[in-house]
Amino acid sequence: MTLMDDFDLDNMEVEEEPKTEESGNRTFLLVAGILGGVLIISLVCIAIYAMVILPKRREADSAAVAEINAQNTEVAMLSAMTAEAQAWTATPSLTATSAPQSPTPTRTPVLAPTDTPVAGMGAAEEDVDPRTATVAALFTQQAAGAKTATPASTGLPDTGFMDNAGIPGLVALAASLVLVIFLARRLRTGA
Repeated sequence: MTLMDDFDLDNMEVEEEPKTEESGNRTFLLVAGILGGVLIISLVCIAIYAMVILPKRREADSAAVAEINAQNTEVAMLSAMTAEAQAWTATPSLTATSAPQSPTPTRTPVLAPTDTPVAGMGAAEEDVDPRTATVAALFTQQAAGAKTATPASTGLPDTGFMDNAGIPGLVALAASLVLVIFLARRLRTGA
C-alpha cells in the first residue's frame, strides 16, 4: 500500500456547516444606513443654513454698515460746518458814539503821484479784487486745517508660526512626525 491509497479523495466526506444568515452583512447595512441618514440630515441642515440663516445675517450686516456710513457722513458734515463757522470772524456792529473832541484839522499839502513803483508791489497785486483775496485766504485756512498725519508702517507684523518657531523649529517638527510614523509602523507589526 502506498500513501496515496490512504487518501482516497473520492470517498472523502466533507461536513458542511449549516448555513445561517450572516450577521456581519446585517451589521454592515445597519451602520451604512445610519451613516447615510446622518449625511442626509447634515446636508439638509447646510441647505437650511445657506438659504435661510445666512441671507438674514448678510442683510443685518449690510443694514449695520449702511447705518454706520450714514452716521459717519453726518459727523463729517457737522465737523465741516463747525470748522467753517469757526473760520468766520464776527462783523463789527455800528454803535452810536459821540464825536471825538479834537481840534479842527488844518490843511496839509499833498504830493502829486509819480510813476515810480513801490517796492514789493507788482502789477498783478495792484489789480487783485478783495473778494478773491478773501476766498484765497479761506482756502488756505481750510487746507491748513485739513492736513492729517499719514500713518506709515514701522515693520512687518510678528505673527504666525514661522515668526515664533523659525526654520529650526519647523525641521524639528517634521523630524518628530517622521519618527511617529516609524514608531507606529513598528508597533503595528509587533516586532
